[in-house]
Amino acid sequence: MKPLHILLLLGGIAALIAAPLGQGTYFVYVLCSWLIFSISAMGLNLTLGYAGQVSLAQAAFMGIGAYITALMTLAGIHWIVAAVAATSGAFLVGLVLGYPALRVQHHFLAFVTLAFNTLLFLVLRNEEWLTGGSFGLVGMPRPEFLGLSTMKQLPFYYFTVFCFLVSTGIMAWIVYSPWGRAFKALRENPVRANSLGLNTQRMTLLAFAIGSAFGGFAGAMQAPLVQFIEPGSFALIHSLKILLMVIVGGSGFFFGPILGAAIVVLLPELLRFTEGYYLMIYATFVIVLLVFSPTGLFGLGEKLLARFGPKRVERGDLKKGAQL
Repeated sequence: MKPLHILLLLGGIAALIAAPLGQGTYFVYVLCSWLIFSISAMGLNLTLGYAGQVSLAQAAFMGIGAYITALMTLAGIHWIVAAVAATSGAFLVGLVLGYPALRVQHHFLAFVTLAFNTLLFLVLRNEEWLTGGSFGLVGMPRPEFLGLSTMKQLPFYYFTVFCFLVSTGIMAWIVYSPWGRAFKALRENPVRANSLGLNTQRMTLLAFAIGSAFGGFAGAMQAPLVQFIEPGSFALIHSLKILLMVIVGGSGFFFGPILGAAIVVLLPELLRFTEGYYLMIYATFVIVLLVFSPTGLFGLGEKLLARFGPKRVERGDLKKGAQL
């Protein structure tokens, strides 16, 4: 890792540590929501931005993780065990649901995942004996580690920061490993990747399942944050919201979903001083961005850097200059 990247990383961690200091409880809650949705959006970015598979079920995987965690912690099981079970459960469901991805692509896969999100919503709402139905589940305890409680908002925020950094490190390891290069090859040209010996079916399934697992872990974080979950929290509209995070930030860029989650979660809160106009301003910003930069904010930054940044000097140009 380059020294500049290390400095930026340390600066980002320091900013996360200092962000809630002196702020109110609600602002700390919004920061926690941003970090949790960033984890979920990173998983969708792996599925969409790196493997090229369109999914409209990320909120459903968050729901699976949230309900597993809620049921287990309400039964007295520690959050760590519940979070592992939630992440594993979302991964396994992703494997099962991912099999249609071996046969359908792009918008056809989007329809399959859309149907799954709707189906899960109906199951969560109608199976009251397990999920509480429309009344949901309430009173999930926040985790405690070695006698240190995260019940108050600030300790839970730093717990969320730790989980976010661990998730980001795992995602970086995946993306910059041979798996990540295989996912990119799968997105760019599946036929060429298959001709080079890459098992495209297995990699498609794996990308979908890993992205689902990140959604499940985000759900395991959301359950103790809000301490109340109900089916409407994981409806299709929330899957579209997570998809918007990936697209606005920059699909296929590592930090794209984190920036996109900040825009989708934090920007409306920062614009509340405009009273009734804040949603109009927010919607206008998103529309203009996607019209002029379909690759998102990171894609826009890349274009601006290529246009106004320092020009790269090619080897042929150096030879011509030496001859002159």
